[in-house]
Amino acid sequence: MNIHKRTLLLLAMATALSSPHLALADDASIKIGVLATFEGPFTVLGEDGMRGAMTAVDEVGGMVGGKKIEIVKGSSDASPDSAVRAARKLVEQDGVKVLVGPLSGDEGVAVKDYAKTQPNVTFINGTSAAQDTTLRNPAPNFFRFSTDGAQWMAGLGTYAYQVKGYKRVAVVAEDYSFPYTQVFGFMAEFCKAGGKVPSKSWVPIGNKDFSSVIAAIPDDVDAIYVALGGADAVNFLTQFQQAGGSAPLIGGSITVDQTVLTSKGKTRDVLIGTPSAGPVADTNDTPAWKAFVAAYKKQPDAFPSPSLFAHGYYVDMKATLLALGEVKDDVSDGGVKLRDALSKLSFDTPTGKVSLDKNRNAIADIYLTEVTAGSDGNLYNKLVKVIPQVNQTLGIPEKDFLALGAVGRDNPSCP
Repeated sequence: MNIHKRTLLLLAMATALSSPHLALADDASIKIGVLATFEGPFTVLGEDGMRGAMTAVDEVGGMVGGKKIEIVKGSSDASPDSAVRAARKLVEQDGVKVLVGPLSGDEGVAVKDYAKTQPNVTFINGTSAAQDTTLRNPAPNFFRFSTDGAQWMAGLGTYAYQVKGYKRVAVVAEDYSFPYTQVFGFMAEFCKAGGKVPSKSWVPIGNKDFSSVIAAIPDDVDAIYVALGGADAVNFLTQFQQAGGSAPLIGGSITVDQTVLTSKGKTRDVLIGTPSAGPVADTNDTPAWKAFVAAYKKQPDAFPSPSLFAHGYYVDMKATLLALGEVKDDVSDGGVKLRDALSKLSFDTPTGKVSLDKNRNAIADIYLTEVTAGSDGNLYNKLVKVIPQVNQTLGIPEKDFLALGAVGRDNPSCP
């Protein structure tokens, strides 16, 4: 090839790279980043979250606003550092302008802070449920349609005290922001009803030996409130059963989730009859929930019933798609119109109506449940009661709620 021909070829390539056809190909799809835990003890949770997100994508035939949806996955291990690394890659290398995720509590707080450095990118939560992801110092471009861990506990503290008759309860929970939020939500009602919590055991994520934790539980408690997730929950429940533990349990939302109920072994015997609360109830018999379950079960390796992670990612992805459809996928203004659409969004989910407060946190129905064995041999969360439209301050005036202080190891306290 002589120099003239080589020059013509380079010119042709340059022309092709800037041609309308290529631009059309780029404009024919809308990129959405999905960040979840695909590593570490919460891997099974992240995998089911992804099934929920894809259920929403499949519901619209993989298209929104006339464009094909391109999903770009980001993986974390439930640590805030890994979540920010994954979010940074999705935004700064993959070029996503819309990101759905993350899954876990501390991850959500960290990604919320990262969102403040990316004002032209819109972040919609996955299932991260720490209170301060939205309540204190929120990011204007971070939205949560899946409620927080304290909201998920609505109704449980009162039920445990008044119906189950538990007056003294010990706490065993993972040592980070989401379990702090769950314990806060449970104790807010339980302590107000007159209950006492004489001991709390906080354990790191990924703990494998619970023998010292089980040994430290006081003998004179009526029940044990457990807020552990994934492999941590399975390990604790197995060792509790092996140690001959007989105290009744009260479940944090993810402790009795399908990601734990479908585990093998003796865990099932320990959990039957355990009361809990959260954003879903497996035996919900509304047409909307049944339709969601049927759609979810088309996903590969689906559980007998969607976990709360599948539900949360579904709801947040559905909100994302509804808002993108409204602005016809136009995020060329730095996402201003998209965020305006998200802020005003109110829609019916498989578990009832959802809308946002001024901090862009969801107001939604919460389900009080008890673990039961189904006729097919699987374990399910049986619906006991629906607590309608729970807001982030649990019905308490905002000023009074903030005066209760931030959630933490020692707040609240009623020994």
